Formats: sequence, C-alpha cells, structure tokens
Amino acid sequence: MTIESLYQLFLQHPSIQTDTRKLKSGDLFFALKGPNFNGNLFALQALEKGAAYAITDEPVNSSDNRIIKTDDVLSTLQALAKHHREQLNIPFIAITGSNGKTTSKELVHAVLSKHFITYTTEGNLNNHIGVPLTILKIKADAQMAVIEMGANHQKEIESYCKYTLPNYGIITNCGKAHLEGFGGEEGVKKGKGELYDFIRAHKGAIFAYDDYDYLHTMSQGLANIVWYGTQKGTITGTVLQSEPFLHVAITKGAAFDVLATKLVGDYNLPNILCAVATGKYFGVPDAQIKEAIEAYTPSNSRSQLIERDTNKIILDAYNANPTSMRAAIENFARLAAENKVLMLGGMMELGEESIQEHEQIVALINQYQWKAVVLVGGDFKAIAHDYHFFNDAVAAKDWFIQQHFEHSYILVKGSRSMQMEKVLQP
Repeated sequence: MTIESLYQLFLQHPSIQTDTRKLKSGDLFFALKGPNFNGNLFALQALEKGAAYAITDEPVNSSDNRIIKTDDVLSTLQALAKHHREQLNIPFIAITGSNGKTTSKELVHAVLSKHFITYTTEGNLNNHIGVPLTILKIKADAQMAVIEMGANHQKEIESYCKYTLPNYGIITNCGKAHLEGFGGEEGVKKGKGELYDFIRAHKGAIFAYDDYDYLHTMSQGLANIVWYGTQKGTITGTVLQSEPFLHVAITKGAAFDVLATKLVGDYNLPNILCAVATGKYFGVPDAQIKEAIEAYTPSNSRSQLIERDTNKIILDAYNANPTSMRAAIENFARLAAENKVLMLGGMMELGEESIQEHEQIVALINQYQWKAVVLVGGDFKAIAHDYHFFNDAVAAKDWFIQQHFEHSYILVKGSRSMQMEKVLQP
C-alpha cells in the first residue's frame, strides 16, 4: 500500500495507537517493535479490540484484509507523518537543546495558544516514535505547531527534521548531556546544530539566546534570527528575584515590565525570554503573553516547588546532566534559607567522562554549607566523598523519612532512570 493510500485510511481513522492496552475502537494500530517488544504479535488482538486496521511488517497468520503489511512499520509511521505535515501550511516550530527544551516548549505553547489554535508535543514524547505520533495528532484546524526533539546521538535531529519539516527552530542550549552518544561537548553542538542546518537550508527562521556565544557561531549563515537575551535582542530581561519563584524584569521589547512566574530557578530565564520573543514575533498581544507565562505551572517533576508541612521542596528530578545539575545546585545555594538539604541522583550517559563529571559535582557541593547531602546511585558510588550515599531512591526515601526535617529547603534532582521523585513518596 502506498503512503497516499494509507493516508486516506488515516483521514477516515485519524487516531493512531501503538499499544493494545490503550487501544480505542476505530484506531489504526501500528505494530512497532524493539529490543523487548514486538507489536506484530498483537496485531490480531488489536483488531479484536476494535482497531480499524493493523499495520505490520511481519507475516500474521490471518487472511483478514484489515492487516496491512509494510516493509517497516516505524519507517511507514514516519513517512505517514511527513505526508500529513506536507498538508499543513502553518508555522512548525522545532525545539531542541541539552536543558530546558520541555519547559521552553510548554511556555511557547502556552503563549501561542492564547492567540492561535496550537498543537504541541505531549509530555516529552520527543523521540523517533513520539515525534511522528505528535505530528499525526495535529488536526486540520491547526494554526501553529510546536514540536520538541530530543536526541542522544548525532544525525538524530537531522532525521526528525526530514519529516517534521520545521520552518522555525529553537536550540535552548548545548550543555554536557548525552556525552557518551554525542562524543563530547563539540559533538553535542554538532548534533543539536542539525536543526539550524535544516532551517538554514530551507530559509527558515530561528529564535536564539544572545548570551550564548556558541549560538552565534552555530547560526552563521542564517538570514532570519530573532535574538533575545539579558543585554541584546528584540526582547531583553533579567532576573528580578528567584525566591521562591522566578520573577523576570523585561527591560526591552514588551509593554509589561515584570513577569511573576511559578517557575523555580533563575536558570529558567532564557526559557521565559524565548516564550516572550516567540509570542511577540507571531503577534500575540502583550497582555496575553504575560497572562500565559504567569499562569503556567510546571509539572512532571520539572522546577516544581512543593510545600510540605514546614518544608519547601524543589523537585527537579525529571532529568539531570552536569550542566543542569550545576545550575540547580548554584541556584539552590543562593537561596536565603538556613537549613538546606541536597538529595541528588546519579547522572547517566556520560561515557568516559562520567567519573570526572561526578567528581566535579562533589567539588561544587564542597564549596557550600548544607544541613545534609544525600547522593544516590550512578557513579556517585565510584568516587570519594563524605556524604550520605544510597544505591537507589527508595533507600534514600527511608533515610529521609527518619530525619523528620522541619523548616528546611530540600532540592531533589537526578537523571530520569534514578526516579528521584520516589524520595518524596509516602
């Protein structure tokens, strides 16, 4: 079956599912497979549960004409997404970066949604499966699309661009993340820069943080750049206060002077300025930009402030790398509080640099006074330090419960695999 023919079926059944447990009647079931699963084995079950068609790439013992066999289900899903994208003559904004891409995506979406029908990535479905699924959820009424792209190796962003076809791009930053896959910091820049490469080749536009010199270098040859920053750009702003929540002073480019956000951490300043600059560029009224940003409440363990009894907890445990970990610790150290507790999980995918990067985080911790420090899992186990250590978050939780902290500030952060949010579970 051609992609054009499959697209006609998609228009009749515009809901795609890859998990039979979540299947609804009328869905198209795509039988994806990976190292630990094979959707082809569930194709008949999907039909029995009400799927309109099942797209497979292995023989299925059935003559049911609702089974559509392809050479490769994932490639077919991506090709279908590209075909759907080509029918949508609207701005597609792609966002990537080492840190802050999900928060930036949420803020940009919040701002644009005030004025346009805007679709965006749900949660962090930002990989080779999540990106095409996101595109295929965009309906004909769409006026804007904001697509998050995650990557842990080179050529990954390039591959997403081939079917997302973004005409606008945002690289939040390039830090020490996924060093193992990218091959060091320069590899990170090259990998993230694949978004700029696509935008450059297709004469699109980017939104970029002026304060990062490397973005100036990476963006050379791009004709359409909207800069934002602390000193230069169409939008400029600075941190007004960061305790308990971040307040930003807008010093140029908008009718409002202050944004009182519900975000924790001055490291979120570029994300906020990005949302303002994007909103202004697309003509969202200033009052709606301000309303959207101030109303946005972070979730999913990202820059959340939780008040529990007499304690205040900063939960930023969705992910961690050396850059974001350092920023979180330094921001936490600046808070005007006496009783500060650090609970930090190990950082993953750092390759040969992992031990050194963990040692540098411990060296940073050593520069400040803390009520207590807990290090959990990963390569924190492999280095010398004088702090509490536990193999996993559950063991750290048991310790935490026994401490009965009161009137304390607590930072909880770690890589996703560490599941540091478990520290706070009852």
